[in-house]
Amino acid sequence: MPHLRLRRVRLTGSLLLAIVLAAGACADVSPVAERDPFAWRAAPTGPLAERVIGFPVPPNPLELGLAGYAKVICSAVFVSGRDPYEAAKNSAFIWLPEQERKQISSLVVDRERREVRATWASSLTRAARLVGDQGCVVLPRGTDRVSFTPVSVTSSLPPADRESWPMGDRAPQGPLPEDVDAALLDAAADAAFAEEALTAAFLAVHRGRIVAERYAPGITRDTQLESWSMGKSVTATLVGVLVQQGALDVDAPAPVPAWQDEDDPRSAIRVVDLLRMSSGLEFISPQDPDYEPGLGYPEHMYVYTGAIDVFELAISRPLQFTPDTEGRYRNSDPLVLGYLIRESVRERGEEYLTFPQRALFDRIGIRRQVLETDPFGNFEMTGYDYGTARNWARLGLLYLNDGVFDGERVLPEGWSELVSTPAPAWDEPVYGGLFWLNRTSRFPLPADAYFMAGAGGQYTIVVPSLDLVVVRMGHLRGGPHAGRALDEALRLVVKSLR
Repeated sequence: MPHLRLRRVRLTGSLLLAIVLAAGACADVSPVAERDPFAWRAAPTGPLAERVIGFPVPPNPLELGLAGYAKVICSAVFVSGRDPYEAAKNSAFIWLPEQERKQISSLVVDRERREVRATWASSLTRAARLVGDQGCVVLPRGTDRVSFTPVSVTSSLPPADRESWPMGDRAPQGPLPEDVDAALLDAAADAAFAEEALTAAFLAVHRGRIVAERYAPGITRDTQLESWSMGKSVTATLVGVLVQQGALDVDAPAPVPAWQDEDDPRSAIRVVDLLRMSSGLEFISPQDPDYEPGLGYPEHMYVYTGAIDVFELAISRPLQFTPDTEGRYRNSDPLVLGYLIRESVRERGEEYLTFPQRALFDRIGIRRQVLETDPFGNFEMTGYDYGTARNWARLGLLYLNDGVFDGERVLPEGWSELVSTPAPAWDEPVYGGLFWLNRTSRFPLPADAYFMAGAGGQYTIVVPSLDLVVVRMGHLRGGPHAGRALDEALRLVVKSLR
């Protein structure tokens, strides 16, 4: 494992904005209130086309937004089982400004084709389609086909109701331990479900046992919920699996063939730099402290809406900063890691699209987790992923137990420490290895807490000192209220552990 040094500095307004946008965190954002956090939705696409030569960029950013709108509704309907109009209101809205959403002239949910088509002003249509176990995919402009063959993903595990938690869903019967206050845990769930937060699921696991669990009406423990950037932490976990298997070395230069020329400065990027989002690749993001709409539609968002080969885009980008000198929250780094995962698996002659299920999920009791792809069959775990609250709790337990699950080592010894140690290139001790950190007291929890985070208030929080994992999931529109609701819920959970 690499030597990691710690910087302890004050959280600034610009980095707070990054957390707000990236994780849907909803603490007070007054330090950056004057900045429009959604300016990218109307940013011109011209500068983007100039930056990403060789990739199709429509002249109108509206078309990209419409593609994202159709995709989110498709996944909500066909993966999560939600009502399309509820999903449009509470989740898909993120892709289009309100005045443009008002001009949506047609929203077709085609259940026979398992497709959603959104039309703007009777003139522009974009679609997304369910492609089996790879979830919903944005269809490329001008075609109704994807460029890969979907693969069935099945679990080797017996039905969940036949095995005890956490490998299965059978929970212990009887009252909670005497040192856990059940009334306070009920109050914590009440707090998490504050009406404006649009909470979908709340789950707490203490000493390996589920001590609190609640779902919104219409949602169950089996509902695959929008998880957004918590998928980045799944990428980190799959990298850890490959490190444990000897297929990757975190300290070594990233084995991207296109970077290996000795005159290519990208040859200095290490695998660990990618884990820490410190590669230095130029990949414009609305979370950048110097982002402004004149820079154009950001690559960070384009990967979700462009219907392109997202891995190829990520590895094609030039350097903007020297590796390991600037920490920035950008989708490029986890996408390059995704590329390395794909290539490592294929080099061994294995099926890439079933690798996460075989190598990770079956080993920790997860029978289904929907990891969606781009139209070329590359996992977009930067944000297009769906899982149950219990699935995320199992992943949290894997980290809580330093990579061991049900007595089997899944991740290398010390992997939990690696991902939860402050990344040296970040100015603040808020980011580790595709996990966020609680060193600046983002949550009312001990400083050793660290967490997976996704837009709209998706969180899987690991608290080693309390032997605790907390999962909170919800819908995007509730994001501005989710943080406050979760803060109160966490205070009560901590108080309940006498």
